[in-house]
Amino acid sequence: MPRLVNGREAAPTYSNLVGFIFIFNLIVGTGALTLPGVFAKAGWMLSLIVIVLLAIVSYMTVTFIIESMACANAIRNWQTLQALRQSRSSAESSENDDNAEEVSLTSGTDQVGDFERVPLTIQNREFHYYQLSHKFELGEMATLFFNEFGRIMFYLCLIVYLYGDLSIYSAAVARSLRDVVCDQTNGTDTNNLMLWPGDFKNNTARPCWREHTISRLSMYRVFLIGFTLIFGPFAAFNVQKTKYLQMLTAAFRWMAFTLMICISVKLLITQGAKGHPVSFNVYGIPSLFGACVYSFMCHHSLPSLLAPLKHKSKVSKILSIDYIVICAFYILLAMTGIFAFERIEDLYTLDFLPYDVTYIDFWSGLLICIDYFLALFPIFTLSTSFPIVAITLKNNLQALFLDMSQYESYGLLVRLMFPLFAIIPPFCITYFTESLSSLVAFTGTYAGTGIQYLIPIFLVYFARKTCSELLGSGVVNQFQSPFKSSAWLVFVLIWSILCVCLVSINLFS
Repeated sequence: MPRLVNGREAAPTYSNLVGFIFIFNLIVGTGALTLPGVFAKAGWMLSLIVIVLLAIVSYMTVTFIIESMACANAIRNWQTLQALRQSRSSAESSENDDNAEEVSLTSGTDQVGDFERVPLTIQNREFHYYQLSHKFELGEMATLFFNEFGRIMFYLCLIVYLYGDLSIYSAAVARSLRDVVCDQTNGTDTNNLMLWPGDFKNNTARPCWREHTISRLSMYRVFLIGFTLIFGPFAAFNVQKTKYLQMLTAAFRWMAFTLMICISVKLLITQGAKGHPVSFNVYGIPSLFGACVYSFMCHHSLPSLLAPLKHKSKVSKILSIDYIVICAFYILLAMTGIFAFERIEDLYTLDFLPYDVTYIDFWSGLLICIDYFLALFPIFTLSTSFPIVAITLKNNLQALFLDMSQYESYGLLVRLMFPLFAIIPPFCITYFTESLSSLVAFTGTYAGTGIQYLIPIFLVYFARKTCSELLGSGVVNQFQSPFKSSAWLVFVLIWSILCVCLVSINLFS
């Protein structure tokens, strides 16, 4: 039986531990598979410094999102209380007490929603304003705190980021399938990884199999077309991840990352360090920054994760522990990889292709199975995530260009246009490049910087300003960011501008 509150079905909640795991699984995605490759290019010391700094700045902006969400709840609760006061005043001025009470209750139910059970006698206590009970998505907060221009810029930034996500997913799946099916080659030109054509110069002429003429590039495009045709149509529907699918995907993810770390450590112990990465290489900064920003991204889905949290007063502590553990996890994954392997692919799972292992006994067969599992790991996880991201992109495109309150009045042709707009551009991008380093660098550097740095800065600035005007400075926000000084906003703004400029210079020089 579902739990009822005031005659309504209560929203599902989960414990702090489950919240910790959900946030960990959200942040630690397949973007982490690009970290060993960019660590090897940028140098191990430079990479350590950058990833720690980016983790700290990313955590700062996460606290900005939490504070903005609490401010949005405060504004909603303040508007609700104003409606209740007006309703009560209207009821008290009525000559018929019974009728007045009925009007008051009816008005309150229509306007209050979930906040209707807050007693008016304690309505001025501050914790009834600042809450995280109502889920405000980033788009809702942008509409609440930004003007029309700011709202449009927010949606454009989010849409570009989602386009980049879908492009990375498509390229990773097609590359993984191609490299598993085709003969082993040593064939990535590391000098051209950051160029837009990526590996195309090499793979256009290189055959997939020695006895056949079909090229590796052609096989990549065949798998890309097949993947898009199978999973692209899901963008036209409202597909949601089930609890069990999420648990299965999380289990695959944990198993894969654990196996990669264990195998790398075993290679280091038994064979010694084969990799000899440099300490500093400034030319690797573009891909390093893009991958690190991309690998700490959770801001766009944070409201959905925090709303069901049972003990929301611990949210800052949970997130701080998450970021510390995740940063240490990334460093362990990347550092073991760059020293265990002589050469690192830009998609780390491709370093575990089972070409150097021959079947001798049970253990060698098990090792071959593990290598194939790791090589196919991106396919398992990204294939389940691709439809969800495509649907999210479609919904945001519709919210930007259509009046969603009149959605049913639009014809079938208009409705079908937006799923196509969601899947065709990523397909076209990945049809002409398979370089994950380029895709991650562009997506993480530009759109990722907007979502992870700039949007939280402006959200929390205007949220503080709006709440101060409505509630005054005497009501304290218990979810206020520890970095509450305006100087921190300026610091993050300058940091993001400098990083984008530095990466842009290196990308296009």
